[in-house]
Amino acid sequence: MSEGFIPPHGGYENLLSFQKARIVYDATVRFCERFLKRGDRTIDQMVQAARSGKQNILEGSQASGTSRETEIKLVNVARASLEELLEDYRDFLRVRDTALWAKDSKEALFVRKLGAKKDASYESYRTYLETRPPEVVANILICLIHQTNYLLDQQLRRLEKDFVERGGLRENMTRARLEHRAKQQRGQA
Repeated sequence: MSEGFIPPHGGYENLLSFQKARIVYDATVRFCERFLKRGDRTIDQMVQAARSGKQNILEGSQASGTSRETEIKLVNVARASLEELLEDYRDFLRVRDTALWAKDSKEALFVRKLGAKKDASYESYRTYLETRPPEVVANILICLIHQTNYLLDQQLRRLEKDFVERGGLRENMTRARLEHRAKQQRGQA
């Protein structure tokens, strides 16, 4: 453990889950501006859920150096926030009697294909999000949230596996201290 007992951490901008969550946040802000009436309390709820999804991934990534437990909890909060947002978009469609795309519809498959491109950003979706009617934009966002949630589910499974295999900070601290003592004793012998 010559590099220290605090493992590398941060780097959230490289996480695909964070990149997707950022797209969801940006698109949700614009969706609310375009399609919801000013003063509607739903706007704050949706924007905050989207923000929470993104920010908790960031915060978890930064906290991971000293607390894997905190990282896991925050990634789970991100997942829960995006699930809440997903239901807001479903509600939007349902109360307006508009269709929710089937998972394997040609439209949903198109959005999935678009999201599979390397370095996807809001710009990858801008044309569709800013020119289509509200029911299409809501469905696009539902697809994006499903993609982000899938990535977060994978991330949580990986975090769980990493914790079981490598332990947490306390174990790393103990290991580092024992290694340091062993080196000291070898130096005195």
